[in-house]
Amino acid sequence: MAGKRKPKIAVWKFASCDGCQLSLLDCEDELLAIAGAVEIAYFPEATRTRLKGPYDLSLVEGSITTPEDAARIHHIRRSSKALVTIGACATSGGIQALRNFSDVKDFISIVYAEPAYIDTLTQSTPIGEHVAVDFELRGCPINKAQLVEVITAFLAGRRPKTPAHSICMECKRRGTVCVMVAGATPCLGPVTHAGCGALCPAYGRGCYGCFGPMEVPNTEAMSGAWKALGASEGEVMRVFRNFNAWSAPFRTESEAHEKEE
Repeated sequence: MAGKRKPKIAVWKFASCDGCQLSLLDCEDELLAIAGAVEIAYFPEATRTRLKGPYDLSLVEGSITTPEDAARIHHIRRSSKALVTIGACATSGGIQALRNFSDVKDFISIVYAEPAYIDTLTQSTPIGEHVAVDFELRGCPINKAQLVEVITAFLAGRRPKTPAHSICMECKRRGTVCVMVAGATPCLGPVTHAGCGALCPAYGRGCYGCFGPMEVPNTEAMSGAWKALGASEGEVMRVFRNFNAWSAPFRTESEAHEKEE
């Protein structure tokens, strides 16, 4: 009697630094257990194997920056039963989306000796702006425990259980004194999605927003708090233009202060 077919998982890369894929490899013991329950059909960081689809689950890292990318993500979507984006690049365009606020041709002419050979889109955009996404896992890089939860959930046919609250909750849980209230240190924690364990505030530094906007973030109030601590309009604008600059809440808030500056 033939054994039950193992679910096929594929890991795809677009414009990114590979950090989120490395987070998957860093799962170590957990990854071994997952690998025993699934068939790794495509994962260039870990194996040369390339099996044909369809795929039960596709994990996609990176943003769409070229016409080739835009065509390839549609092919991947058609070949995937479920598609999960992992990391800031895939969920909000990544740090490379900073080019979206200017003319990309200016950057090309400065960076490349032969600009005529560069074929790129005018913007760096998240995967969700091109195809339907079943789940977004935020972070720069992602939290490996959350990644294991997401993979396990999809293989079990349930919705992943990842936090929807802000970094502030993580500070409270680890007993970290609020750097903004007690130390007058500007911090994006109140509007940032939990997942890093409040690493920066634990060392007396303000949150940089690596995990992107939490659900329903009050960015306007956050900006007001920053300005009350002495931040200029330009500083407030720039703080929202980071790893998740193209996420709608951060983009809208940064543009508001660009106009006011």
